[in-house]
Amino acid sequence: MCGGKGFLRRDVPVGHPDFGKAIPCPCKAVELQDMRLRDLREASNLGLLSRQTFASFNPDGYALGKRLRDNLRSAFEAAKVYAANPTGWLILRGNFGCGKTHLAAAIANYCIDLGRPVLFVVVPDLLDHLRATFSPQSPVSFDSRFEAVRTAPLLILDDLGTQNASSWAREKLFQILNYRYNARLPTVITTNLSPDEVEARLRSRLTDSDISRVVAIRAHDYRGMGVDRSDLSSLGRHSHQTFRSFLLRSRENLKPEQRRSLRSAQEVAKVYAQEPQGWLVLTGPYGSGKTHLAAAIANFLVEKGEPVLFVAVADLLDHLRATFNPSSLITFDKAFGEVRNTPFLILDDLSSGSATAWSQEKLFQLLDGRFDLGRPTVITVAKEADLHPRLKSRLFDRSHCLVVSLDVPGYTGQRSSGRRRKG
Repeated sequence: MCGGKGFLRRDVPVGHPDFGKAIPCPCKAVELQDMRLRDLREASNLGLLSRQTFASFNPDGYALGKRLRDNLRSAFEAAKVYAANPTGWLILRGNFGCGKTHLAAAIANYCIDLGRPVLFVVVPDLLDHLRATFSPQSPVSFDSRFEAVRTAPLLILDDLGTQNASSWAREKLFQILNYRYNARLPTVITTNLSPDEVEARLRSRLTDSDISRVVAIRAHDYRGMGVDRSDLSSLGRHSHQTFRSFLLRSRENLKPEQRRSLRSAQEVAKVYAQEPQGWLVLTGPYGSGKTHLAAAIANFLVEKGEPVLFVAVADLLDHLRATFNPSSLITFDKAFGEVRNTPFLILDDLSSGSATAWSQEKLFQLLDGRFDLGRPTVITVAKEADLHPRLKSRLFDRSHCLVVSLDVPGYTGQRSSGRRRKG
């Protein structure tokens, strides 16, 4: 018996491995296990994320179409398989709010419940912790903290790419990941960066198929905020504009070739909406119906549960400028990144509000980024002549963009509902 002290010595002969050792008695075993799990959770920096488990994750997401639902469930299953046997690297890539942090935390919590040591840390916080060791008041040296991270049995790095990209930060991250890569230590990384946006030295490690599995999560915001959740989106003002409500204006005095132009544009837009790939550029004068067709594509996809961001260019530029206000709750980089990386973007009226050099530069960066990433994009343009040559080089690249001209005069008649058509 332990006499209430929690430990006892086994009655074994001299020479036995347990001879003379104090071992926990059964009455304390559960308490000691709970203490060990608490220590692991504290060391893992999970905090409130301790509630994010596989059981609390909805693998079907919220308001997702079948394709995105299948993608999210595939990522969920990949995370569960990895948690059961953490070997190699697992890279979870996706936009803000897609569920990648939840899955990474679920891996950590699963391992901790099994008594396996895990270090879970957000990358900007990690760098702050390392910098803090240089303070004279720091209770731990840089070397000891750096070594603990570098050699952790299982390291989970959350939000790679959101850190301050100083040369010091890049070098420390490379040293950590390069060591773990060479030692083949289990590592999970979440990021919203595409492979092309990752520093070349890190990219070669993260994309090495011999050690890494990259899981791209294409779902929109996992937190159930809807497919048209953005405050920036103006799709709500165009909810009535569908393919069914698109008027071919056969009663107007249109020439036969003009009616054919409208009908052809409508059919092209319908086909594109079924399987969006590449870019669709709709050109034509104000009132020709190009905004209606762009909105019809967006509304069709939303009904299927696909994520869509529909935004007027002038509103987008105002939104980006507003991030420079000291009271802004969002940084420019995050706002710009969410628009650039959104799975499906519709930019309405590109030739409006883009006269300044700053506007032209931001729009080019946005389109150039989506061009390189291959993100499906619909753009409406009223006045091609107003566009900067660099923008034209992206919009009218026929190898990547389908350009459809609505060769009709602006619509000035009334719809049966009393609404005017916007072009």
